[in-house]
Amino acid sequence: FARFSGLLVLAGSLATLAPSTLAAQYFGRNKVQYESFDFRVIHADHFDIHYYPAESLASADAARMAERWYARLSQGLTHAFTKKSVILYANHPDFQQTNVVGGFIDQSTGGVTEGLRTRIVMPFTGVYADNDHVLGHEIVHGFQYDIAMTQTGGLQNLGALPLWVIEGMAEYFSVGREDAHTAMWMRDAALRNDIPTINQLTRSNRYFPYRYGQALWAYIGGRYGDEAITRIYRASLREGFEKAFQRVLGRSTDSVSKDWHAAVREAYTPVTQGRTAPEQAGTRVFERYGGRRGETDISPSLSPDGRRLAFFSGRDIFGIDLYIADAQTGQIVKRLTSPNNDNHFDALSFLASAGSWSPDGQQLVFVTQV
Repeated sequence: FARFSGLLVLAGSLATLAPSTLAAQYFGRNKVQYESFDFRVIHADHFDIHYYPAESLASADAARMAERWYARLSQGLTHAFTKKSVILYANHPDFQQTNVVGGFIDQSTGGVTEGLRTRIVMPFTGVYADNDHVLGHEIVHGFQYDIAMTQTGGLQNLGALPLWVIEGMAEYFSVGREDAHTAMWMRDAALRNDIPTINQLTRSNRYFPYRYGQALWAYIGGRYGDEAITRIYRASLREGFEKAFQRVLGRSTDSVSKDWHAAVREAYTPVTQGRTAPEQAGTRVFERYGGRRGETDISPSLSPDGRRLAFFSGRDIFGIDLYIADAQTGQIVKRLTSPNNDNHFDALSFLASAGSWSPDGQQLVFVTQV
């Protein structure tokens, strides 16, 4: 499984891999490895934590986090596994140098596979809560793989499961049932009358499998108990998730979808009634500008005097750039910077904020990877 922040890696003998696997073993070698890391190991009860001196204090905390996750998940998933490796990098640029020797991308799951031994590879994010979440999410994947390996044909069947089953389950067990972020998504879906059915989640790429998958598993866990989630997952590895729903819950996926939709509307419709709609509270600054697929305007930051707006946009088809616009008219004042035309930048960090303005509104500080 591949995430924005980490990779779950399976390692083992190349002799067991098919020729198509060997042909794709160059995955991970597109980045130049320009540093050598002096890795050390923290031997915890269930994990070997690999780190280098620049991240020693955070790695000791990560070891405690990992053991805490193991205690929670082994009980919730009713499974125990032998010791696994966690490889930590101090930051994302260091992580991007990772070269998985002899590995290949399994397109069905997005994972990196080298056999049957699992490793978790991830960078620190700079935010402990995010580190804890990503680590927990990837450890859930470790349990998923380990459970699959205990069943005949489990790994092959695992690759056939839709992403909402796998990633939604990992999000649910690492984030929990009450999550403001996913609640925002579901509230918006209820307002737009666009809550996906399980069939739509499975067959359409319109619906983000992490958020909607987490929400669906949260509903199932809340109604039937978390044990039902584990039983559905195990049964899915044998006979597919649709038959697993029928076997474990005694309900078809269509029936569960209808009940889930009703629960979402019951939870969120009352809290949205009587609220002022965004278009009634102000004037839209940016209109859809080109109708291109994938167009994006995100992470706005308003200057202290309210005159200028910094934001990230996908107006350039080659990536996400940082722009300054007139906050009243939406007219672009300047494209401030782009990783495509500034070779000092590897990527702009745009998921949280476009940056912060100086008190006089003349300077902007923003986060990038160099």
